[in-house]
Amino acid sequence: MEQISDAELVVRARDRGDGVALDELLRRHRDTAYRVALRICLNPAEAEDIAQESLVRAWRSLDRFRSDAAFSTWLYRITTNTALKRAGRRKDVVMAELPEPLGPDLDPAGRVVQRERLAVATTALASLPPQQRACWVLREVEGLSYDELAEVLGLTLAAVKGRLFRARAELTAALARYDEDTATEDTPTEDTPTEKPPSKDLP
Repeated sequence: MEQISDAELVVRARDRGDGVALDELLRRHRDTAYRVALRICLNPAEAEDIAQESLVRAWRSLDRFRSDAAFSTWLYRITTNTALKRAGRRKDVVMAELPEPLGPDLDPAGRVVQRERLAVATTALASLPPQQRACWVLREVEGLSYDELAEVLGLTLAAVKGRLFRARAELTAALARYDEDTATEDTPTEDTPTEKPPSKDLP
């Protein structure tokens, strides 16, 4: 099954009623559905529910799937719409810190800065309108093209670019404020005692 394309799995599951092919298709995309849901709703428990609901909807609607589109793009749309509907019914955002990005090993001080910047970015992401947040997630995290974003979100290219621009601007500004505040804290003030050089004994 690992060597079979998504398109072939769809044909087997939809047209031939192959349950094994369906299970493999949904298994391949389960993590993606959860990841997108988590970055839109910012709550792990709710993201699990959204991902599960999205996969069930994909299964039940598979007979309406158009084979001229990628299954992954179609599932992005289902998951995003499900997450946005949840977000629209909720007045607050219960945040959970997003996973740390993979990267080179950092010293303890560098890891603290990385975590603080991640917390700032998470807070800024939570403050965005859900549609802007979804647009940023699908572009910056999932790597969708502008055309794919327009298809998934049901927007024009101009609307996609506008929302993405505003989302990037908000996150960039939040991180810039953090960097500025950190630099200010590290700058010694007039009241900060300075270490005097050791005195030399007179001959």
